[in-house]
Formats: sequence, C-alpha cells, structure tokens
Amino acid sequence: MTAAMRRDARSAGWSETLRWFGASAVALACAALLFNTLVDPYGANPLRLRFERPLMDINQRFMYPQVLRSGEYDSAVFGTSTIRLLNPADLEASFGGHFGNFGMNAATPFEQSEAVRLFMAHTPNLQSLIWSLDRSWCEPDAETPGKLLTERAFPPWLYDGTRWAVIPHLFNLRTLEIAARVVLNRLGLMKPRLARNGYEVFTPPEASYDAGRAAAHIWGERAHRVTPAEPKFEATPAERSAWRFPALERLGATLAAKPTGARLLAVFPPVHVAIQPVPGTLEAARDEECKARIAKIIAQDHGTTVDMRFTSQVTTQDSNYWDALHYRLPIARRIVDVLREASEGEVRGPDFRAFGVGS
Repeated sequence: MTAAMRRDARSAGWSETLRWFGASAVALACAALLFNTLVDPYGANPLRLRFERPLMDINQRFMYPQVLRSGEYDSAVFGTSTIRLLNPADLEASFGGHFGNFGMNAATPFEQSEAVRLFMAHTPNLQSLIWSLDRSWCEPDAETPGKLLTERAFPPWLYDGTRWAVIPHLFNLRTLEIAARVVLNRLGLMKPRLARNGYEVFTPPEASYDAGRAAAHIWGERAHRVTPAEPKFEATPAERSAWRFPALERLGATLAAKPTGARLLAVFPPVHVAIQPVPGTLEAARDEECKARIAKIIAQDHGTTVDMRFTSQVTTQDSNYWDALHYRLPIARRIVDVLREASEGEVRGPDFRAFGVGS
C-alpha cells in the first residue's frame, strides 16, 4: 500500500469515526430531550407524562409553580424563610381550608408577587391568603434591577402561564438532573426534597438548641441590648409623604386580582430586636411609615394586617430565636394563634397589633 493510499485510509477512518460520534451525540441529545420532556420535573409542558411529580429541586423557585398551578390547595402562605415554619396543619385547624406554605428563602418582593399571582390565577375558590412582608418591601431601591432577583436562579418561564414556552428550557443539564431525581423517587430510591405543601422544618432539631450559640448568632459583636436614639427623630408630614416605597405598588397591583370573599392576612413577622431599626431613628420612622402604608393597601383589599415586628416579649427574648431572623417552632405556633386572634377581631396583644377588617 502506498503512502497516499494509507493517508486516504486514515482519512476515511477518521471521517467514519466523526460521523459515528456526531450521530451518537445527536441521538443522546434527542434522548435527553425526550426524557426531560416526558418526565418534566417542573410539571409544566403539555407533552409530559401525567403523574404527580415530587418536589426534588433544592431551589423552591423551580419547584413551587407546578403546585401553585395545580389547584390542590385553596389557601396558602407566601413570604420568605421568616414564615416557612408555619405548619399548614396548624393553619387548617385555625382557619379551615387546605393550606400550603410556599415561603421561599430570601424571596424578593418581585418573586413573592409572581408566586402569589400564579396561585391566585389558578385558585378561583381561594379561601385564605397569608402574606408575610419583610423589610425588603420597604427598601427604596426594591424595584431596581439588582433587587428584583437574588443570586438564586429564578425561572420566569414557569410563571408566565405559557406552557409551550417551557419546552426550550427542558434541554439543559439542570433539568436532566432533576428529572433523574424524579425517576429515582418513583423507583423508591430517593426521598422528595420538599412535601407537596412546601412545609419543612429547616431549623435544627429543638433538642439541639444551644442558648449561647444562638445569642452569638443574634448579636455578633454588638452589645446585647438596643438603646433608643436620643433625641428621637420626628419626621414632618411633608417628609413622610416624600418617602417612597416602590415595591408597595407591586403589592397593590398583585392583590387587585384576589378573588372576592377570600380571607387576606398580612403579617410583619417577629424578627429579633437586634436587627430591627433602632427606636427613635430615621430608619425606624421610615419603617413605621412603610408598615402603615402596607396596612392601608391590605385594608383596601378587605384584609387584616398583623404587626409582630416591634419590641415585645417575643422579639426581646434571645431564647425564642436560632439567629436574629429565624425564630423557634413555639414562636411559629404563636404566630398562627395571633393570626387567628386578629382575624376574629382582636386588635392588640403583648406581642402583636392588628389593623384592618378583622380588627
């Protein structure tokens, strides 16, 4: 065989190898797309196999939309991690209905609103809506591009209501991984990441509570007490009217779609005083003004606002918290009791104050 013939043979061999490689890659890609389309861990595309999908992704933003669209629940809780410990079973005992808790870790006002909007659009028989509103709603830059989302991925294509728009997003490794987890779950080889109702005790076991460690998390290097500012800052009416809280427009627009007759409860969750605005400061005055405007919006939608984010017997006790933001399970049960009391017309207690329809 001549050198030219050997070169031609090698070239033909490489061409054949590349063709097989290309064909194999295309076949694998098509198989992965078909697998993702049929399993569809997000339960959104119209070509999926029909079965109830467990929540297998660690990012709640990807997992909750399928439940929010499902009609399984006629009542729900929304907010951030500061409301996730409310047990749906406790809420059902207090208010009736079938509750899910769809609080999302560090959810921005935009992300919360998208979840509430999707839920209401698919729940015409909505019974109760509980919305926990953190201080992020009162930030003057809450609607800037940098504050609409967090470092956690958010999939707008799961919230926009267009089922066919989901399909292009199924062709990626993330979806393949979660789809594989769904199959493993169906085979009994992997537990769900979350229950269908979203409830999870994400804090450590109560038996492991360490008061000293909790206090260190709460206070850090700061003094273990809060001293009100002197002299107290007093805003004029003109100054108050000039303050802007842009996320509140989103709140009002979202609630405008609430079905008539549905119970609406807003709650300012009881974070520790260590991270509340120092009394007597400009920051505290702005916070109170923002809460007052939120209460007005909620009242316009025939709802009740419950404030637990102030100095009280709950928020001053280190032993009620794991850190300054996250309370312990007994406080979660207390919040449910407070919401029930406020809905029944109680306007004030040692750890809450209520405003609106039920007050």
